[in-house]
Amino acid sequence: MSIVLPTYEDVIRASETLKGVAHRTPVMTSATADRMTGARVFFKCDNLQRMGAFKFRGAYNAIANLTPEQRRAGVLTFSSGNHAQAIALAGKLLGVATTIIMPQDAPAAKKAATQEYGATVVNYDRYKENRDDIAREMQKKTGMSLIPPYDHLHVIAGQGTAAKELLEDVGELDYLLVCLGGGGLLAGSALSAQALSPKCKVYGVEPEAGNDGQQSLRKGEVVHIDPPRSIADGALTLYLGQLTFGVIKQRVTDILTVTDPQLLSTMRFFAERMKLVVEPTGCLGAAALLQGVLPVEQGARVGVIISGGNVDLQAYAGFLTQV
Repeated sequence: MSIVLPTYEDVIRASETLKGVAHRTPVMTSATADRMTGARVFFKCDNLQRMGAFKFRGAYNAIANLTPEQRRAGVLTFSSGNHAQAIALAGKLLGVATTIIMPQDAPAAKKAATQEYGATVVNYDRYKENRDDIAREMQKKTGMSLIPPYDHLHVIAGQGTAAKELLEDVGELDYLLVCLGGGGLLAGSALSAQALSPKCKVYGVEPEAGNDGQQSLRKGEVVHIDPPRSIADGALTLYLGQLTFGVIKQRVTDILTVTDPQLLSTMRFFAERMKLVVEPTGCLGAAALLQGVLPVEQGARVGVIISGGNVDLQAYAGFLTQV
């Protein structure tokens, strides 16, 4: 049975839904980044989005598209942190009860923020239990609507508004670098890039330890991996979604990987040079560019989406001192 993939028209509709609710986050530049790469680099700072990450876009768009009956039944999801916070905040704004299944080792700051937004948190062991199974069982018992972190049409469309704004603000690009976990941001970004900058090469970037996306693109089908370990906690997915992979295999040039040391160096760059707090996952795209994983030609126009800034401050201090 064929699946219906999201389109750029879905991204346009999402941008209308998010107007006046999501922040139109700033685009920042850095003379140091330009000098390091030989390019003109534009950083889309969704670490400054509501709840600190791009995930608010997709979460709000998804809940806003539920029927009144579905809203009354509540929303269920699973997430290591940013999607959890996004669903919790979006639910609070729209008056919808939310329940989040979170790994017990999720960053304390993300878990605390999720609860502060009013969500009910259910813990699980990501190395021994399957979050999909837990979610299906809970959904069966409660009748809540499941809004997964990435494999959902309205989630993908909402995430695509970040790249849409970037391209509207700076014009066409030669390259666009996007962090990759489950693929919602990458798929949505690819839809926007093809519509607004057709010649732009779109690259996904994931942790080297969890390169399921890279393997999937090489093989031409979704590859499942064992739970990876990396400081990029927001990108520790085991496989891409059917919708996200459907868009990625059609519209993404390639998928690259970076190491934890490269992420640490990039976090320090953002802190020292741009005065930005960026979580490890949010550094993925920038790390591929700044650490030379993706060499670009002199004068190329490069967009980088900084996906989030939700990092426990004690952990953050430790990360910066490791470089």
